[in-house]
Amino acid sequence: MSVPSSVLVPYAAYLRVYEPLAAFPEPERGHWARYARRPDPPDAQDELRRSLADLVPVPPVPVPVHESADAFVAEVDGVVLVCPWRTRLRGWLAMADLVGGTLPAPVLDAMLPPVVRAQATADHERWLARNPDARPWIRSTVWRVPPSWFALFADEEREYAPAGGAGEGPAAGPVLRYRTPMAQARRRLARALKALRGAIAEGPMTESLVEVGRWLEEFHPRALVELDYGGLVHALGAEELAADRSAADVAAGIEALRDGDGEGAQAAYGRFAERWKAVHNLQFAN
Repeated sequence: MSVPSSVLVPYAAYLRVYEPLAAFPEPERGHWARYARRPDPPDAQDELRRSLADLVPVPPVPVPVHESADAFVAEVDGVVLVCPWRTRLRGWLAMADLVGGTLPAPVLDAMLPPVVRAQATADHERWLARNPDARPWIRSTVWRVPPSWFALFADEEREYAPAGGAGEGPAAGPVLRYRTPMAQARRRLARALKALRGAIAEGPMTESLVEVGRWLEEFHPRALVELDYGGLVHALGAEELAADRSAADVAAGIEALRDGDGEGAQAAYGRFAERWKAVHNLQFAN
């Protein structure tokens, strides 16, 4: 049973893939089939609390010693789909991003001492040698949602539940997410790439779409793709969340590029950029 917690979700958003049981080999398929029948599956807050608990010891544990056997579960048209947490793999990937990021060395060393990072890196390299084709089912980003993620979804797939109305997890909202079939996500991504390449030179948006596309190709064609605002809902007020139509803005910009309407594309991108600039700036606020 999930227990309410005073710990707020970090300001991170998530792109998840839920695959049907048929996508998993035995004995993993059997494990997830049994797991999906649990009456009280853990939620995002449970995953968060477990991760935060590992950072309390001294020295911290940036990557779990054992891989998680948990997953998020969804059911669509009677088909059970699971999104494995793979917390250990994601911990290694997150640590690599942190080390290669913009944190000053003294701050990084205080958070994760060099000896801790070295041990985690060595563990990851040994694990990769045994699992060269491994990939996460969940991608995350902090203080923003990349426009390439929104390109996978349509505005009508937007699901918003204000605080107290979600009926999911200990916080019972707010929740803002999009869900779409894998085939639809891939089609939209291909159309977005075609429009961008036909209108402008290669750039960050194109590169991001290519990267996301390669990741999606790793999964079952009947999977479900989900964009979850996660903890970012706590960085936005109720009015901002209700008015947020980021997927519609990205779709409008792509459509304008396809039609050769540069002004329309610029206006759509301006709406999107202004909204997310305001969120990103909160990262540096006192």
